[in-house]
Amino acid sequence: MRAKAAPGRAGEGMESQGPEARPRLLFVDDEPAMRDVACAVLAERGYDVVTAKDGLDALRLLADPLPDLVISDLRMPRMSGFELLQIVRERFPLVPVIAVSGEFEEDHIPAGVLADAFLSKGGFTMGDLCRKIAELISAPPIRQRHGTPKAQ
Repeated sequence: MRAKAAPGRAGEGMESQGPEARPRLLFVDDEPAMRDVACAVLAERGYDVVTAKDGLDALRLLADPLPDLVISDLRMPRMSGFELLQIVRERFPLVPVIAVSGEFEEDHIPAGVLADAFLSKGGFTMGDLCRKIAELISAPPIRQRHGTPKAQ
């Protein structure tokens, strides 16, 4: 599924940009309702959104063109978010990623999750997500060659 942003609307924390400059997001979740809501809200906020139902579908969509940011659930059939985020970090280390899960209720990134941010399902608003997206797109993490964050 793909949603283009509404004309004339800019995402929260984004400057008004032309259609060719809209940040592209890949949103991966096995729950159709979560994909649909996120897609609609993020498109309304000015993002070009592509969705996938699991990690395998996401891999097919990753490089055509490369997204500015990936948001992924962690527990999905066929290929989990853990596996997907590891591949993204290895193959596309400059693409920031946000992990989302209902299984972890932590304020920080759970151990073993290769993500730049973590949001617990049910514990964040779409406004929280939009702020985190804008933050990571405007100041992506600086990484060393192997995809680990560089010490500041």
